[in-house]
Amino acid sequence: MIDVLVAGGGPAGLAAAIRAASAGLEAVVVEPRATPVDKACGEGIMPGGVAALRDLGVRVSGHELRGIRYTDGRRSAEAAFRGGPGAGVRRTELHAALHERAAALGVRVVTRRVGEVRQDEHTVTAAGLTARWLVAADGLHSPLRRALGLDHPVPGPGRYGLRRHYPIAPWTDHVEVHWSRHGEAYVTPVGERLVGVAVLSRDRRPYDQHLAAFPALAARLADGPGATPVRGAGPLRQRALGRRAGRVLLVGDAAGYVDALTGEGIALAVATATAAVDCLSAGRPEDYPRHWARVTRRYRLLTAALLSAAGHPSSGRLIVAAAHRAPAVFRTAVRALQ
Repeated sequence: MIDVLVAGGGPAGLAAAIRAASAGLEAVVVEPRATPVDKACGEGIMPGGVAALRDLGVRVSGHELRGIRYTDGRRSAEAAFRGGPGAGVRRTELHAALHERAAALGVRVVTRRVGEVRQDEHTVTAAGLTARWLVAADGLHSPLRRALGLDHPVPGPGRYGLRRHYPIAPWTDHVEVHWSRHGEAYVTPVGERLVGVAVLSRDRRPYDQHLAAFPALAARLADGPGATPVRGAGPLRQRALGRRAGRVLLVGDAAGYVDALTGEGIALAVATATAAVDCLSAGRPEDYPRHWARVTRRYRLLTAALLSAAGHPSSGRLIVAAAHRAPAVFRTAVRALQ
């Protein structure tokens, strides 16, 4: 019998499978898409995420990131990471590296959709496969979360993200966050001649219109045509009523998501996947919701606070001004996210 069946072959799902295989469990991943899978994300991995990947035996290349810089076009504030760099990595390269590590450990990937899930006291069946446990890692808008009755509607306007790459040399080794009254733009170096620019906003507008809200950034990118098509994601805020339903455990974005504002997506994907598998390995699946709350608490509190501040039209300028005037506080906040 399969020990751990994983629904979803993205970073969270592959991390769960790698952790399970490393613990001597048989893991099978069900994923309908071919490898590598691209996705609209900022592609900046915080130092904690780089370390978490390394613990799984996954090494990522890309562009070394030394810190974070906030700017509103007039003022700026920056803070260096402490204890090691982050990495700007194309999503496709990250996915390929995770897939390669999983394959090396004997993880089997089945190309199909999960569909209906059936479970009893001892087993769970999905996609025609029966296992002892199912890890649901099927993304932000998780069909399994809905099917299990764990989806919790989020009131109010949602935030959406759009991302595009430009074939130009990076001008910084920091993630640059440009603030405007409409949202933020995240500039991430991901290669010697490749920069990713993601915009996050509550306004539903075309990418070029979003970029126009950041004149200094738009001027810098004016001579570089987009190297990749625009990709989108959202609404970003997702809530779950729980992280476990019987023999199914939710990890990564499927377990709930606040916002991409702090760039901790990969670190959280690995942390929650690791916590879930460790609870299963220990024979304590009932502990997972508590462990999930612990490993995500800092992210949820800090991101919610910053997102609340970012919800006001003048907040971007105020946030940058505060970071500029109190650099020690800004450094402390950045390092708290590592």
